[in-house]
Order: sequence, then C-alpha cells, then structure tokens
Amino acid sequence: MSEERRNLRMPEEDELFAEVTEMLGANRVQVRCEDGVERTARIPGRMQKRVWIREGDIVLVDPWDWQEEKADVEWRYEKSEADQLREEGHI
Repeated sequence: MSEERRNLRMPEEDELFAEVTEMLGANRVQVRCEDGVERTARIPGRMQKRVWIREGDIVLVDPWDWQEEKADVEWRYEKSEADQLREEGHI
C-alpha cells in the first residue's frame, strides 16, 4: 500500500497535538494533549456541523493563555492523516 505523502497542517506557535478521550456535549470534548495535560476543548462555531469529531480522533488544540486546563479545537485529522503523523513520529 504505497500512499503518497501529504502535506499536513502542522502545529503553529502554541498549538498542540491531542487525542479526543471523551465527548462532553455542548460543543466540548475532553482531550489528552501531547504535553500530558488533560484539557476541556471547545469546538468553535466554524467547525460545528461541518467537521464531525469522535472519540479517538487526533486534533490540533490551542490552549487558552488565561486558563491552562482549557483549549480550542483548531483542526481535526482524518484517520489516514493521523496514521501518517504517527509514522513520521510527530505523535
């Protein structure tokens, strides 16, 4: 199975890779970030009803400056993209 490498969106400045561990409802999810911190992440309006996020998905989050235990979801990776990130050692 030889897939061509795709250019994926990589974290900018404060963004972190995270795995969705639990769906909380009200446009919020529980995520485990690459820095080991569990955070409550908010799904912004621009993603609602356009990007479906499920438990186990790999996402990019932007932790809040004023509340370290909260973050905003910035991007969701497809399964094939998440596999590529794992193969390349990013996550």
